[in-house]
Amino acid sequence: MNIIKLRNLWFTCSAVLISGSIICLAMFGLKQGIDFTGGTLMSLRFEGERPTVIQVEEDLKPFNLGSVTIQPVGEKDINLRLKNIEEAEHQEITKVMKEKYGNIQELEYNAIGPAIGEELRQKSVTALVIIFLAILGFIAWSFRNISAPVASWKYGLIVIFSAFHDVIVPIGLFAILGKFHNVEIGTPFIAAILTIMGYSINDTIVIFDRIRENLQKSSGTFEEIVERSLHQTMLRSFNTSMTTMLTLISVYFFGGESVRDFSLALIVGIATGTYSSIFIAPPILVAWNSLSKRNKK
Repeated sequence: MNIIKLRNLWFTCSAVLISGSIICLAMFGLKQGIDFTGGTLMSLRFEGERPTVIQVEEDLKPFNLGSVTIQPVGEKDINLRLKNIEEAEHQEITKVMKEKYGNIQELEYNAIGPAIGEELRQKSVTALVIIFLAILGFIAWSFRNISAPVASWKYGLIVIFSAFHDVIVPIGLFAILGKFHNVEIGTPFIAAILTIMGYSINDTIVIFDRIRENLQKSSGTFEEIVERSLHQTMLRSFNTSMTTMLTLISVYFFGGESVRDFSLALIVGIATGTYSSIFIAPPILVAWNSLSKRNKK
């Protein structure tokens, strides 16, 4: 299969994915967890029959907690997300639950103030911006000896676009999950996004590095050299991604509820990252070179 010649097909697929993700993000937004908004998270495990959401709402009404998110998890657990509460109130809620439903195990209790949540959100955005700029500078420096037919800084921009392509798809997916399944994002989601960026960028650089080597020692048109480089590295990229995906799929199904969203983000991101490294970044390189040649003429 000639990947470069079919580049319009790959560009169309990516345009649909990116557009759909941006539309979903604009319409639904991301449902932020207490890491970013501040609040309290309680995770309870019921040894006997788990109460319904309506029953738990009735039990919490005397505490005047305002808006409370009650999320059943698995067969025995319930997550409660509510405003910041004092330790005495926390103990009272636990006591009421134990009195009514028997033996209850508290799996998790986290309380984060709104100021800390805002700081975490700002630092997460700052980290993403700094990483994008650092990657652009590193790629431009690494490919500084290449000036033809594509300038070194263009490699950096294409890598940045590929990374954006790979993170916007899981972000769009989590916007949908947040809207229809109350899936929240927190610092683990940011960690997953940064991991996806690193994985995708590494994969793209491996292919670009082979293109750089072949430009110096191979003959043929730029399109032919890129196509040859792709076929030389494609199997390596696919095998690496498949072994990683198999591990992540195992974590998703057998690793427990606490890591399920994290592993899902990685599964989607690495899948799109492998796709973009092979079917998007090198074809963009060729398309940009062709466009530059037409403009010169």
